[in-house]
Amino acid sequence: MVSLRKALVAVDLGAQSCRVSLLRWKSETPEICVVHRFPNAPVRSQEGLHWDIDRIFAGVEAGLRQCAELAMEGIASVGIDGWAVDYVRLDADGKRLGDPFCYRDERTARAMREVFKIISPEKLYHLTGIQILSLNSLFQLYADKIAGVEAESRWLNLPEYITHLLGGRPVAEYTNATHTQLVSLGEQKWCEEIFRATGLAISAASEIVRTGTFVGSIAGELSRLPAFSDTQLIVPACHDTASAIAAIPAAGDDWAFISSGTWSLVGTILPRPCVGDEARKMNFTNLGGVGGTICFLKNVIGMWLLRQCIEEWAKAGQDWTVSELLRECEKLSGPNYLIDVDDPQLMVPGDLPARINVQLRDAGHASLPLDRTGIPQMTNLIFHSLAQRYAEVLDAVARTTDKKLKRLFIVGGGGRNQFLNRLTAERTGLEVHCGASEASTIGNFAVQLAALNHGELGRDGVNATEVAQLAEFLTSVPFSGFME
Repeated sequence: MVSLRKALVAVDLGAQSCRVSLLRWKSETPEICVVHRFPNAPVRSQEGLHWDIDRIFAGVEAGLRQCAELAMEGIASVGIDGWAVDYVRLDADGKRLGDPFCYRDERTARAMREVFKIISPEKLYHLTGIQILSLNSLFQLYADKIAGVEAESRWLNLPEYITHLLGGRPVAEYTNATHTQLVSLGEQKWCEEIFRATGLAISAASEIVRTGTFVGSIAGELSRLPAFSDTQLIVPACHDTASAIAAIPAAGDDWAFISSGTWSLVGTILPRPCVGDEARKMNFTNLGGVGGTICFLKNVIGMWLLRQCIEEWAKAGQDWTVSELLRECEKLSGPNYLIDVDDPQLMVPGDLPARINVQLRDAGHASLPLDRTGIPQMTNLIFHSLAQRYAEVLDAVARTTDKKLKRLFIVGGGGRNQFLNRLTAERTGLEVHCGASEASTIGNFAVQLAALNHGELGRDGVNATEVAQLAEFLTSVPFSGFME
């Protein structure tokens, strides 16, 4: 299908784990391997919850150097995707104004209240079609304003910032830009009305570019390595969810998706935004997708909830792995009650088991003990509650879009969780298909291939159908986990 001789690199930045992957060609047969993987987590200081951007960039650079050692044939392009909404502020000289805040920092609660005094949630949704979440970049930028950060200070979302550090010009890739809640509904331009109303500087935002745009070449010390002598920097779908959804090999109009990881993104693909009263009341979002499509979805808390519990249990001397917990859950029957996994109290880091028990007591149920009996029961409760929430959201998706859903594609790391997938199939009644666990990486590569195949892109960037075909092709190739 594709006969590129040079290799490609996809970098996937995750809130818990970051990966640098290499796509190489042996004759006409491609192979993909995760060359470098490194952990990631926000760091708390007196100023708040931040990302250690130097550490993240050092991990990316280390992975790229390893790729250069392996790909003696040279590397055609590099693309970076990652989680949305977080960004780096720059001064007039382009230097970073400290480490970026993490979207879970509490500062956005006040900022959101202040923004709502200026422009109502209903108006924001009407202008952007984006669900109202305190983590959206709009509220983070307003929090900067409250803190006295100069409005003219440029900001770049994290994947685009790392791309910029490697030599790319400063841009805002379309799929990532939509998650800021600052892009006009159904268009690929910033919403001047929101910037004007909130007093944010539109000049601080970079040009919005199409998915698959060439933004420069590898520069600096890396460019001295033979493999990177003429490597192009391409912005894929920089929002990792958009990359993961692009990797779903599905045709037709009867399917939905769950991109399952730290967050679970539950929804479907639409040709145009859906912003009726039902969509607004359910707080659905219309995020940009590959090829100008719309990822109509809702955020549901994901595996982060269990990961946080596992960390707290370990502090109490109870060390469990996910695999061990899953085996214990298989032995248990379904709980007689469920929790609200989207309770705002469960979205803030710290002591999640205690917060779950508070919710249980408030509902008239007994707390679950933090011992070898209670921990599997709490895990079982989390999984059954997640499956039920997925079913509720998917039912709302079908009702709101008038789709007759039959199939559900689950991609991302959570797709390996057979226990949760079975519960989801039972509660939704849909035919569940488990896609690639490294779906964001595959979607990233597929966009790069499509861009390299054409060079000149149309109005919406790379073609969504071609990207899906390339992703289906890549899903079938050998994929190795580590070369470290």
